[in-house]
Amino acid sequence: MTSPIFTSPEEAETAFYAALSRADLDGMMAVWSEDEEVVCIHPGSIRLVGLAAIRESWRQLFAAGTRIIVHPTQPVQWLNVMTAVHTVHQRVHLEGDHRLHPPIIATNVFTRGAIGWRMVLHHASPAPDMDNLRGSDSPHVVH
Repeated sequence: MTSPIFTSPEEAETAFYAALSRADLDGMMAVWSEDEEVVCIHPGSIRLVGLAAIRESWRQLFAAGTRIIVHPTQPVQWLNVMTAVHTVHQRVHLEGDHRLHPPIIATNVFTRGAIGWRMVLHHASPAPDMDNLRGSDSPHVVH
């Protein structure tokens, strides 16, 4: 099986979220760079470094059987010739669960190489409770 060539970081990001919604481990790993310094941080979890650790985390998540559908919104993107940084708000829906889940903020970093654009970092964190942040003098202080 040949790896897909992603001609833009947007194409790679779309493939990432599509693989996530299908619980497709091979599709997920096709998005990642083959560099061993790749990093993935799932919401509320530890930093995973390297393809083996990242593959195992996605394998476990997908094996749990819960289908996760993520709709990225409010993108902010930065791009140069070899690197792209995307931050998005993720609206997460779990198949069969009709509750409204809090948004997650994710940063996805891509690099361009010989086989197109590939992900080198995915960092997702729960979004802060904006009601608690209102009136704060600093974006780093929660009252």
